[in-house]
Amino acid sequence: MGRLDRKTCIVTGAGRGIGAAIARAFAAAGATVVATDKVADRAAQVAAETGGRHMRLDVASEADWAALAEAWPTCDALVNNAGITGFEGAMRPHDPEHATLADWRAVHAVNLDGTFLGCRYAIGAMRAGGAGSIINISSRSGLVGIPAAAAYASSKAAVRNHTKSVALYCAEQGLNIRCNSIHPAAILTPMWEPMLGDGPDRAARMAAFVADTPMRRFGTPDEVAAIALLLASDEAAYMTGAELTIDGGLLAGSAATPKTG
Repeated sequence: MGRLDRKTCIVTGAGRGIGAAIARAFAAAGATVVATDKVADRAAQVAAETGGRHMRLDVASEADWAALAEAWPTCDALVNNAGITGFEGAMRPHDPEHATLADWRAVHAVNLDGTFLGCRYAIGAMRAGGAGSIINISSRSGLVGIPAAAAYASSKAAVRNHTKSVALYCAEQGLNIRCNSIHPAAILTPMWEPMLGDGPDRAARMAAFVADTPMRRFGTPDEVAAIALLLASDEAAYMTGAELTIDGGLLAGSAATPKTG
């Protein structure tokens, strides 16, 4: 018996990175996985790998969520993973002084509005069965300030708080629908590529980004997927409104320096 046997699980932003890793982990655990992504070909590729289903979904579009609800009126787990940093097209200012309102709104539309719409859909899709698991991918950036990525940090902080509101609402409604958030720090995914580049200084840039991480490395998408798998399974039946950090010890306190010699 797999940990997710007979469960239907929907993953947003499943075309690559953390979302793809979660889709693969869920499928390996026995779930029927619906891989969704704004780029339909990516979702289709992951579905082909996992033996699941796929659907194009722009998480910022209410119409797209309505179409998903029509195609999949029930589900057992939803992972709100789709997100952007705002740096995807080109590096531009995202600090509190120079970020444009348009860029600010674009990040929140995907990261926050997309999560709100996903939670709303999931509650309706899980209500008939009275149970389910909503997993919101927030970020370490949702727990601390990030001056150079103010919109991203703000959106992920809001995801953290909305997770708790959803958890409490479902409990008040007498529904066994759990809602928890995962807060990854530096996970090596395509989202990092604009900041790392492919030049001769790539290795130095990677080292610099994790210099203040006690474990001195990037995390992997599979490591995040393992936490999502726990939250989607019945093993986490008493967890709701919780936030799980996966950051190599970054938020534990003072930086740790490995001993030498």
